[in-house]
Amino acid sequence: MQLKNLKVGLAITGSFCNFSETVNVIEGLLKEGVKEIIPIISNPTKNFDTRFYKAEDYVKMLEQRTGNKCIDSIVKAEPIGPKDIVDVILICPCTGNTIAKLAHGITDTPVVMAVKSHIRNNKPVVIGVSTNDGLGVSLANIGALLNTKNMYFIPFRQDAPNSKPKSLVLDYRYVNETIKLAMEGKQIQPIVVGNN
Repeated sequence: MQLKNLKVGLAITGSFCNFSETVNVIEGLLKEGVKEIIPIISNPTKNFDTRFYKAEDYVKMLEQRTGNKCIDSIVKAEPIGPKDIVDVILICPCTGNTIAKLAHGITDTPVVMAVKSHIRNNKPVVIGVSTNDGLGVSLANIGALLNTKNMYFIPFRQDAPNSKPKSLVLDYRYVNETIKLAMEGKQIQPIVVGNN
């Protein structure tokens, strides 16, 4: 399976320190021939200014790079499934908070509404985990999603294991390959990769 002509919903949750990777993810998808990228953003992504980005500037960058307006509300996200808007949703980065909501069926943000709406069509959701408690309380939720139909994880590793021993972060090198395999109903292996 190739990425050519796919429509990708790029969902972004509040792992702000990973926002600098977004441009590379978008460029990597476009380089592989993705037809369209539709940004879907969480409330913190839309509203919180951080030391990494001003929210307004980040949203503007997403819209310029993708050529689409951000889906930034539950109301805007709900039609994704009924209108069959995307082929795959890529949540990158995906916080422990969002993973918990997905694992427990809580639908109170644009991102989780987009996923809930999208999976009704039996299509894949690709998750790029980025959380400081991935080997803590979030591990049970990651395990639950690994055993949920149509949920696929980008390989991840410990993030700074000496200073943050429970932290996990996706390995961005595997974003495109994970999507390709997810479109075939396969989980890329190995899921856990070594630290670089």
